[in-house]
Order: sequence, then C-alpha cells, then structure tokens
Amino acid sequence: MRVVVTGAHGKVGRAAVNALAAAGHEVTAVDVTRPIFERPDPGTPRYQQADLTDAGAAFAVVRGAEAVVHAAAIPDPTSNPPHVVFQNNLMATFNMIEAAVRMGVSRFVNISSETVPGFFFPERPFLPDYAPVDEEHPIRPQDPYALAKHFGEQLMDAAVRRSDIRCISLRPSWVQWEGNYERNLGPQVRDAAEVGAGLWSYIDVYDLADAIVLATESALPGHEVFYIASPDNAGGHDFATMLRQYLGDQVELRPLARPDASGISCAKAHRLLGWNPKRSWRDYLDENGHSRTAS
Repeated sequence: MRVVVTGAHGKVGRAAVNALAAAGHEVTAVDVTRPIFERPDPGTPRYQQADLTDAGAAFAVVRGAEAVVHAAAIPDPTSNPPHVVFQNNLMATFNMIEAAVRMGVSRFVNISSETVPGFFFPERPFLPDYAPVDEEHPIRPQDPYALAKHFGEQLMDAAVRRSDIRCISLRPSWVQWEGNYERNLGPQVRDAAEVGAGLWSYIDVYDLADAIVLATESALPGHEVFYIASPDNAGGHDFATMLRQYLGDQVELRPLARPDASGISCAKAHRLLGWNPKRSWRDYLDENGHSRTAS
C-alpha cells in the first residue's frame, strides 16, 4: 500500500517507516523537520515536510495515500505550555483524519498513548483501579496530553460513523530502544520501588513497529483500541508481590498471564491483531540494569 507516516523523524515514526518499507509498502515520511537537498540513500522513502496543524498541509500529504499512520505529536505535557501541547496534538489529529476521510483513505492507524486513563501526568494524583490495566479501564484524564489523545480516539469513532474508513488506535507503553534502555529502565530493574505510573510496563520500539505494520494491514472493521506493551515487566519482578508491597490494596490485582507480567495487558492486541512481541529488556540490560554492550 501507499502509506503516509507522520512524525517520521521521531522515535516511533522512524521505526514505523523502516518496518513498513521492509514489509513492502510504499512509504511517504512526513515531519516538521526541514529537508535538505542531498541525494537520498537507495531505498530511502520520500520525505515531505509539513506542519499538520495546518489543514492544507494535512490534505496535501494524505492525497494519494491508501493508509495513514499518525505518530506526529508533542510527546508529553511537561516541556511545553499546556495550550501548545493540546492545540498541536489535537488539531494535527483532527486535520489528518479529516483529510483521510475526504481523500478516501481505507485505513488510519492513530498512535494514541498509555496515558489516556489519566494517571500518568495528573495534577491531583490517583492510581489505576486495577492491574494489569486493559482497554476497559475507566478514562479520567486531567492533563493536556492525555486529554488530546483521548479526544483523538473519539475522532476515530466519529470518522468510522461517517465513512468507510477503518481505524485502529494503538496505546504504546513507555517506548524504549537500544539507546535509552539503561537510562530509562535501569533504575526499575535494580529497584522495584521505582514503580512508575505504568506499573513497570514498557515496550520496545521495534515490537511497536511490528504492531503498527499489523494495524496498517489489518482488515478489522470500525475503530479498535489496543494497548501495546511488553508482556513482562522491567526487571522481571514478581508482579503480584510488587503490587502488594508498594501499593498495598489500593489497586485491585486481576489474573496474570505470567508471574513477571507487565502492569499493562497486551492480550487484546495478541488476540485480534496477532501481535507477538519478540524483544525484552533482557536483550539490552543485565540483571543489574546495566547495558550489555557497555565496555
């Protein structure tokens, strides 16, 4: 298929571009980064610069596409004013899905977020109702990032009501790659007291890219939402023991697929997308949370 990938120069977008191209799709990479006039390396996808908060730019990049993977976003609410995060993330999503509907795109993959339920960046902190968290968990966002992602999922609902487009929203857990495993997950591997809002969950960027390819190629009707998280937790700790030790009875413990389960369930993605992650923190870190490639 002819696939447009937005946010193509970001951590997730770059991996998605490479995975989709490797799967045989004709990819157009889109981002706000200024292009340079150089001969591209063989096989490099076409690149187009665009500010997707501008509706005209969104329509221009979607024209001729059969599928869209929308990964472009300010990635968290902490380094920009709230109105900037909300306006950028929501309007870019609105413009892209509007363009996709009007241009007759058949599949839209919306990169949403694990933060949608609201307990990642709240001003008034609260915990999840139960763990592992799944797609049925109540949604109570407070911050502009999670709120915009939640509204983005509602935009997908609206699109499938008014057109034949098929939409999938992926909610990735904390995305890791070989360059940041030690910095991000090392502390959790060494000390389970480093709980984090995601309850020790994470996802390898290349496993996420595999999920994006499956979502792009999927024929699932309507709009489906999937959490994308590694099945194990950072550190390989006994999840039930950790939950009781650090959170007591504040979070209901639900059945686990394995003793070292993640705090986020990927069962639905396994069942409906056929997604089977292949990578673990253990491929990058030793039992002390240090890089296996360190000299």
